[in-house]
Amino acid sequence: MKTALKPRWIAALVLALVVSTVFVLLSQWQFSASQNESPPPPGQTETVQPLIEVFEPGTPMHMSQADQMVSLDGRFRPADQVLVQTRLQDGEEGYWVVTAFTVDGAPEQNGEEVLIPVVRGWVADPADATTAPEGQASVVGRLLPTEAPVPGQTPPGEVSTLSVAELINVWNAPAYPGFVVGTDFTVAGEDLGTATAGTAMEPVVVDPQPQETPVNWMNIFYAVEWVVFAGFAIFLWWRLVADDYRRTLEDEEFAAEEARYLAGLQGGTDKNNEVSK
Repeated sequence: MKTALKPRWIAALVLALVVSTVFVLLSQWQFSASQNESPPPPGQTETVQPLIEVFEPGTPMHMSQADQMVSLDGRFRPADQVLVQTRLQDGEEGYWVVTAFTVDGAPEQNGEEVLIPVVRGWVADPADATTAPEGQASVVGRLLPTEAPVPGQTPPGEVSTLSVAELINVWNAPAYPGFVVGTDFTVAGEDLGTATAGTAMEPVVVDPQPQETPVNWMNIFYAVEWVVFAGFAIFLWWRLVADDYRRTLEDEEFAAEEARYLAGLQGGTDKNNEVSK
């Protein structure tokens, strides 16, 4: 106890506690980061809301916005259409038919109207993709975040992923950083439903996200590491104090032995002096 109360070890303890506190705070931060943002409840996502009230162009999409059923008014741009490769429908690989849609009421970007890609349907054969209808249109569908681009060559009119960053360069116009999977279409006042009747296209159905909160195990691993570091800082202080205490005992024992040795020498000298007398 006396060793631990030495000024230098008290100062070292304060430093160890500060370091441990920092490590614990870092651990708490990592634990918090391991819990990804939960998806919104189905009661919220399945209630159709206007796109222009839910999401703004030029801003990243949050988890609370993704998966939302939205409505949007505007018009298709039939010339700006692509086919997205490797899309499964009932176990069969095919293509999504995606057409640019000009959104009425969306804030302009650099003086230009803003587009959003709309998935109009799925086809097994690219030749079966139909052209988007012209005229004023209303679309209801599920809002989803953009996909990441994948490098590589694709045939003209096809893309490997539904990457808005890639489509902006193809369509040469600003766009929302997301897309809508259309479920109901109204064009020129006519309700077309899924707009696939009489065509080889099939409607694309995207279900709501699962409700469980995803866990990032890498962040949990880092959090445990910080806890270990916090404990090690205190252990290191205790080990240094214990070593100092042992050295003190050894020094005291050595001093005692030296004193006994010197006392023995002194005793022998005194006896010799008495004999000589």
